[in-house]
Amino acid sequence: MRSIMGCRSSLGFDAPKVMGILNATPDSFSDGGKYDKLESAVAHAFSMEDDGADIIDIGAESTRPGFVPISASEELNRLIPVLENIVPNISLPISVDTSKTAVAEAAIDAGADIINDVNAGRDSGMLELISSSGVYLVIMHSNGSPDNQSPFEGDLFENMISFFDERIDAALDAGIRKDRIIIDPGIGFGKSPEQNMEIVNNPMFYGREFPVLIGASRKRFLSVMYPGEDRDVATITASVSSVMKGADIVRVHNVKDMVSALRGLSCKQGKV
Repeated sequence: MRSIMGCRSSLGFDAPKVMGILNATPDSFSDGGKYDKLESAVAHAFSMEDDGADIIDIGAESTRPGFVPISASEELNRLIPVLENIVPNISLPISVDTSKTAVAEAAIDAGADIINDVNAGRDSGMLELISSSGVYLVIMHSNGSPDNQSPFEGDLFENMISFFDERIDAALDAGIRKDRIIIDPGIGFGKSPEQNMEIVNNPMFYGREFPVLIGASRKRFLSVMYPGEDRDVATITASVSSVMKGADIVRVHNVKDMVSALRGLSCKQGKV
């Protein structure tokens, strides 16, 4: 099994990271079917690297609202050929967006550095796998299972803090290194537009102990937060706002414009 020590690039968080989205699916909410063929998926990964991505995040199962789960074998049939073509030829850390332990294990064996889990490591054996392999784990907050979300009521941040306390404790108890844990507040997963806006405006609700990933890209709440704006423009505005308030990773479809926006932000702040 591949160790994180073989990672193609450091995941140090001295500067915000841009995670480029590669949906190798026919039904993802924004670009489903655009990159579900091997040639187009691989070409898009290389294009995002050229555009300045820091991480490539590959998903082979849609988690759009109302999605229908697929089997591990179908997910692997979509995912593994992409990994086999990308891993030897790209210099970036590779993240795989999956909630299935069997898929995560095959992905790690194929060279994945990060498991981005919308189910927060709750599948049987997932935490133990992450611990033994040494890869990074993204723990995402959600209400219920990823395919059965209902809106939150009450104090959202109190709910998220309790959730992350429990899941991080479970990860640490399984032997996952503390510096291998990233948290994702789960924008769009069982949250109202107003709650999603709260997260964008306060990504550091959990403090500075763990890196925070914000995934606002092209999601519906942006039409409420920035009425009349193009979704990519709104994504950049929301993501920059999150970075300015402490987010460490922004997960986006449009890598080129996001990288440009962050470079502009760094210049204004006198960091480059």
